Amino acid sequence: MQSEKLRFLTHHQWKSVLLLSLLGYAHADPSCTSRRCLSEMLINKSCVTQPQDENCTQIIYVPLIEYQTLSVDTKKLRLMCRMQASLQWTDLELAWNTSVYQYNEVVLPVERVWTPELHVTNGIKTTMKHSSPDLLVYSNGTVRHNVILSSEVNCEVNLFNYPFAADRCPVALQTWAIDGCGTHLVMNEVKLVDSSHGDWQTDRVSLEKQRKDRNYIMVDLHIKYINPFITLLLPSILIILADVVSFALPLGGGERNSFKVTLVLNFTMFISILNNVLPGDSQCSPIIRTHFCICLIILMLSMLVSLVLTRVAKDGGIIFCCWTQGSVEENTGNKELKEDDEAKADKSVVQLNAADEHSQMVRKVVNFVDDHAAKQLEMA
Repeated sequence: MQSEKLRFLTHHQWKSVLLLSLLGYAHADPSCTSRRCLSEMLINKSCVTQPQDENCTQIIYVPLIEYQTLSVDTKKLRLMCRMQASLQWTDLELAWNTSVYQYNEVVLPVERVWTPELHVTNGIKTTMKHSSPDLLVYSNGTVRHNVILSSEVNCEVNLFNYPFAADRCPVALQTWAIDGCGTHLVMNEVKLVDSSHGDWQTDRVSLEKQRKDRNYIMVDLHIKYINPFITLLLPSILIILADVVSFALPLGGGERNSFKVTLVLNFTMFISILNNVLPGDSQCSPIIRTHFCICLIILMLSMLVSLVLTRVAKDGGIIFCCWTQGSVEENTGNKELKEDDEAKADKSVVQLNAADEHSQMVRKVVNFVDDHAAKQLEMA
């Protein structure tokens, strides 16, 4: 009987020793209680999968997002932005007993711990990277980390009042979730950083939640109108003014017509610049296109009127088709008369030249006869 009791006690003692050894291996070596030993103990747990509670949903808190507009492509209607988000979640597998490890926080490498992934659902291209290779873990299992999102968002900005356009552009943030499992974002605050880039100005950013599974950052934008006004709108007004003043130039010599043709060619160059800046298939066509079309029509009509007036001033007729034929006939008749006069003049010159030669011959003959008669008288 006593031997059976000893065997029973010995069996339970071995179980207790085995259980205590397992518990000691699971927690840590009590002889090493430094931060590095604590981090090695947590790393050995290999918590690289999402923490899963009974409801299969992990809440991700986002205390702050720092938003920055990098650029706006007016031609393609795209917004390039950068966001730095502070993330916080709880993983009870990473908690520890502060009586053994007397530290409230420890640093762990990112690749050895599960981290949530954020998506920009209306983004054409989105990249997420960690702001640091490490993250911070607290004794109660709370994890804090920062990530950087760079995204290119399709933004249908209303450009009807270009270059005085202003509109709002949504940036939709979301995490992975399906059939009630996954992660859920709880956002608190968004902060605007560096609001001015290029021709666009970011006025403000705000958080809006239009769906249960999606959060929106609404970005208010407007164009800084100084640059497009100086490069596009003001030159078109000055070209029209120069065209009106050009009627003071004289019609003769072709100076006015050459000047007007130069204005038309310069204006077509500005139209080409406008087409390179504005999109061709936007929802609301910019009214500045209509302005440029009207200006081009005015310049063309002005040039044609100047050409007609120049022809009228030269030939003195309004119906230039008929009067062109008459003028051609008149010019032909004048040309023939001129040729006849020149021929007569040539003939008269020829006749005068022949009379002079005859008189000279007669004189020579008379002189010769006189000399011969004088010689005979002397011989007699």
